[in-house]
Amino acid sequence: MSHQRVYFLAHGRVQGVSYRYFAQKKAAEHNVTGWCRNTEHGKVEGEAQGHEDSIKIFLKELDKGPTHAHVVRLDKENRDVQDGEAHFEVRR
Repeated sequence: MSHQRVYFLAHGRVQGVSYRYFAQKKAAEHNVTGWCRNTEHGKVEGEAQGHEDSIKIFLKELDKGPTHAHVVRLDKENRDVQDGEAHFEVRR
């Protein structure tokens, strides 16, 4: 099974609703590495890396979001796989 890395940008009510920590928890559940952070424009962006099937499930979780979030759109873009990443971090 091959690895892939994806940039994501979540639109909607995704700040102030624990979306980034939700992403971190789901990444750990699916063995996904990467990072996420709030943007200045009320969105959450990040990159996720793992097995293709894990990434697909992880992105489906992000599209739904935590209880108080309301994701209206999740943009995705493929990126080059990076070596040496051990976990998924929440950046400020």
